[in-house]
Amino acid sequence: MNFCFASKTRFCTTTTSSDHALNLLHFIKLSLTQQSLKLAQQTHARILTLGLNQNPFLATKLISAYATFKIPTCARFVFESNELKDTYLWNSLISGYVKNGGYSEAFELFREMCRGDYVPDDYTMATMSKVSGEMEDLVAGELIHGRIIRSGFGFDVVVCNSLMYMFCECGKFGGARKVFDEMPQRNAGSWNVLITGHVGCGNQIFDKESWEIVINMQIEGVKPDGFTVSSLLPLCGVDTRKRPDYGKELHCYVVRNGLEFNLGSDAHLGCCLTDMYSKSSRIIAARRVFDQMKNRNVYTWTTIINGYAQNGASDEALNVFREMQERDRIEPNRVSLVSVLPACSSHASLMGGKQIHGFAIRKLMNHDVSLCNALIDMYSKCGSIDLARQVFEDDSFVKDSISWSSMISGYGLHGRGNEAVSLYDEMVLEGIQPDAITIVGVLSACGRSGLVDEGLNIYSSVINKYGIKPTVEICACVVDMLGQLGQLDQALDFVKNMPVKPGPSVWGALVTASVVHGNSKMQQLAYRCLIELEPYNPSNFISLSNVYASSKQWDVVAEVRTVMKERGLRKDPGCSWISINSTTNCFYVADKDHPCSNSVYDMLESLVYVMKEAKYS
Repeated sequence: MNFCFASKTRFCTTTTSSDHALNLLHFIKLSLTQQSLKLAQQTHARILTLGLNQNPFLATKLISAYATFKIPTCARFVFESNELKDTYLWNSLISGYVKNGGYSEAFELFREMCRGDYVPDDYTMATMSKVSGEMEDLVAGELIHGRIIRSGFGFDVVVCNSLMYMFCECGKFGGARKVFDEMPQRNAGSWNVLITGHVGCGNQIFDKESWEIVINMQIEGVKPDGFTVSSLLPLCGVDTRKRPDYGKELHCYVVRNGLEFNLGSDAHLGCCLTDMYSKSSRIIAARRVFDQMKNRNVYTWTTIINGYAQNGASDEALNVFREMQERDRIEPNRVSLVSVLPACSSHASLMGGKQIHGFAIRKLMNHDVSLCNALIDMYSKCGSIDLARQVFEDDSFVKDSISWSSMISGYGLHGRGNEAVSLYDEMVLEGIQPDAITIVGVLSACGRSGLVDEGLNIYSSVINKYGIKPTVEICACVVDMLGQLGQLDQALDFVKNMPVKPGPSVWGALVTASVVHGNSKMQQLAYRCLIELEPYNPSNFISLSNVYASSKQWDVVAEVRTVMKERGLRKDPGCSWISINSTTNCFYVADKDHPCSNSVYDMLESLVYVMKEAKYS
């Protein structure tokens, strides 16, 4: 789009200086509306030509425009060329640097402003409080807090909200709560900052304190808005069998108060509702919310894709991923690709994973570390460890500890323990300190490959050298390795003396070792502990029943089966699947629903006959 001004002669002879300023202000606003940097620069040139560069209104708008176009140096030029600076001009430049992430420059300007004859106002204080929070600089934030009190802005709602934000970002929720309690007036933003800070200070579930904040908010006559609900929903994705269904209550509040009409425009609220239902394993409800959204963007599509992938619905995740591009013509972003790759891993869809990798290369997204880590994991689980190694060795992205851990785990998954140990040693030599995930990966690789001595040495070194505290998963790997050596008593002693409470993975490792070495007494003990930890897992009951059946303790078998019946437990049948021509074929035990089941059983009978012949020969 081309823009032009009126002719210079007419512009200068028929208009006053005030009219010039109004026209130029209009063009600055138009440049922002049209996102035209060229028009902003033309307007700036016209301002200089007409000698209006000292007009404070034009200078302020120009500074804001250049900041919006991410050119803070030009904004600084406009600021420096203005001889009569006022507080508004300082605020515009400080805000411009903040918008572009120039927090250090913003602080330097604030110091320069305070050293001069300029008095910071409430906007300045609110901005600098927010900057302190973004930098997570508690010392600077407390200094700003002191200046706010001395300047008499301690009763300003916006300033106090910014102070609360600063304390929350610096991990001092108590400081935020103190500011909140001392505020003479509060608005919805005050409560939202308090709720967001409560969520961010380590709370993982919607607890009594969270609910009390919401109740008190309504008692004071402040109505929760979409932002309030969006802040609370991430706490609600838990098992609703053991806790009140706060997520559903919040959804009902959204419907009752007409907030559901905002789902078309407020994609964030819709994403939070979809994500909440997905995390609580209610993917059908998540899809219902998604279908009600009128204007879906890449973030809403990514949320439902991720929900399907998290709930094991890999086919649906891949279908939605294709639908996003074919129906709504929305191009996936980096997060979309990272979300859909686990679905390829679950179905061993190597071709689908390769297509996603190719798309990432075409769109120049293959340099992102999180995407490369997901590709390494996908290729490993799809059976192509060599392609995983190619991604790992690509120098176009900077590898982090997750990259090394993913590659080490991939080698372990393929039974290549020696390569896993070698890569772990290389990682240590590179100066990258392993974390708990890395240790689990290399110990699992050692366990699968029978490298028990190497694994136990690694465990001992990381505990003593790196000071890594053993997690339940690390301890499970140690129990598994001791069990492989047949040292069941030592494994049981290790479990009893663990620094953390044994989990299902620990007792499961002991069960496996007991089965291998025929120790039924140890096996029964481990199963009993598993049932105490997982009272609703039918697999544990079935396995324990089989243990007692093998020793012909039929009365105990009947007792176990009775408990299962009382709890309504039923084990899902085992399932095998294979992908052929991009179609996934699933087979259950004694399954005859597949259209080719007759041919499959004929082939199985032939294979059994060949196996018997090989055995006899």
